[in-house]
Amino acid sequence: MKIEHPACARCPYTSDERLCSTPLGKGLPSCPTPDTFLLEKAQIEFENQSIREFARQASIQEGEGYRNKSPRNTCPEPCKPRLLEIVEFAGKMSFEKLGLAFCTGLSREAKIVEGFLSEKGFEVVSVICKAGRILKEDIGVKDSEKIIPGTDESMCNPVFQAMVLNKAETEFNIMMGLCVGHDSLFLKYSDALCTVLAAKDRMSAHNPLAAVYTLESYYRYLKED
Repeated sequence: MKIEHPACARCPYTSDERLCSTPLGKGLPSCPTPDTFLLEKAQIEFENQSIREFARQASIQEGEGYRNKSPRNTCPEPCKPRLLEIVEFAGKMSFEKLGLAFCTGLSREAKIVEGFLSEKGFEVVSVICKAGRILKEDIGVKDSEKIIPGTDESMCNPVFQAMVLNKAETEFNIMMGLCVGHDSLFLKYSDALCTVLAAKDRMSAHNPLAAVYTLESYYRYLKED
């Protein structure tokens, strides 16, 4: 018998009808909420005081991202950009040293962000993706697979980025524009917990949801084989 895996993205019920939102709610047969065994395992992790506090402050930060809140107002207004939320959350956690791992294509933006964080009183350790200057050939990339064939191209080195920040003992790392896959490696090797300020999307000025919002119109060609 084939096991149905959770498919929350296909849940047909509105948010206030769902089992994950209300005790008498509804869900698909594969809804993960009734999985009490797994839920208890997750709850055990929150017995770790540092994890519990991190999650508590994250929930508080989520609530502070809205204004005009009341039981009667079902549509509170968002009031803070992510950049400010990162600063506030880091303050709530009493972090002093932040890591900034950024893409070379966002060097100008990284300078602005580093300056902003420094002005807010944080010590910032920043490391660019090309740090270490390892050539792409060293990991088996063919010349034809480079951005500009016939040139020496340094590879992005998210493992090195993570290790640089680990050595500096950063308390919270901010990822800014790392490529798909490179971001995954950075997350794997970073000792500190991480957050994302910007996700790499070369075509949409780093707004990946642009393709999602227009998948049935301007970006419909993505669905073609």
